[in-house]
Amino acid sequence: MPTFVYMTRCDGCGMCVDICPSDIMHIDTTVRRAYNIEPNMCWECYSCVKACPHHAIDVRGYADFAPLGHSLRVIREEEKGTIAWRIKFRNGTEKNFLSPITTKPWGQEIPKLADQPEPSPEMRDSQLLFNEPKYIRLDDGDLHTLESNGLKMKEGVYY
Repeated sequence: MPTFVYMTRCDGCGMCVDICPSDIMHIDTTVRRAYNIEPNMCWECYSCVKACPHHAIDVRGYADFAPLGHSLRVIREEEKGTIAWRIKFRNGTEKNFLSPITTKPWGQEIPKLADQPEPSPEMRDSQLLFNEPKYIRLDDGDLHTLESNGLKMKEGVYY
């Protein structure tokens, strides 16, 4: 699902250029707008889509995920700690998929692994990955719910 840019929404801020790991997002010097110089080389990490503050970047979905003629929009809401994928089908039907964000908020420094304490023997023997409880918000020992995250169940949204 390579990305594409809506030129009318893009203001040329360059957030997508800075975050693209394959260096295929560029700013057109003539119109000062972002564009994907090589869609076939897109890693489909969607970092640019999530980072764009103007929702100017969308993705073309695969047929098994969203049928031909659809539009796919990514909405990142850091204050709520969620990311939503909205699919709009040709007939106007919309489906929304909501997921928690498990990464650091935009602009915060990522901690260096060398600065982290060494895992205990219990942690090494457990089924969990390194720091998994902390990063999936299980560090307080309880699984978070929609209500505990300040969210409400909505009609047509799939959690």
